[in-house]
Amino acid sequence: MKKVVFPGSIAGVILFVISYGGLYLGVRLFPYLFVEYNNPLFNSDGSRDMLFYSHAFLISMALSWFWERFKTLFHGSFITRGVEFGLVYSLVALLPVMWITFSALDITVVMVAGWFVYGLVQAVIAGLVFARINP
Repeated sequence: MKKVVFPGSIAGVILFVISYGGLYLGVRLFPYLFVEYNNPLFNSDGSRDMLFYSHAFLISMALSWFWERFKTLFHGSFITRGVEFGLVYSLVALLPVMWITFSALDITVVMVAGWFVYGLVQAVIAGLVFARINP
């Protein structure tokens, strides 16, 4: 359990900082991409905000468990293993979720592509952390 919780917590903190720092920079540097979020689909009454903010920790724990279970399948340097881990997760889990999300909701390809890239970057960063802390 320690091999999952400790690396997952470290990755969670890193992803939290990078995610919200990236969101801040993204809104500042590419405001035209974020105009689409002014849609009733994305308006919340605030009652579920903690779920949104805890996302980095939830995904980190899930990816940490996935890493612990399948780390022997990834070979090479920690960079190679981390990137491969992120790519595998993105193709196996993230791509199908983005596909169904795009098909079910009235959102643009650019928005879904942004979410996919965001998830891929998260998974690669988490993979790098796991490959370094828990080889």
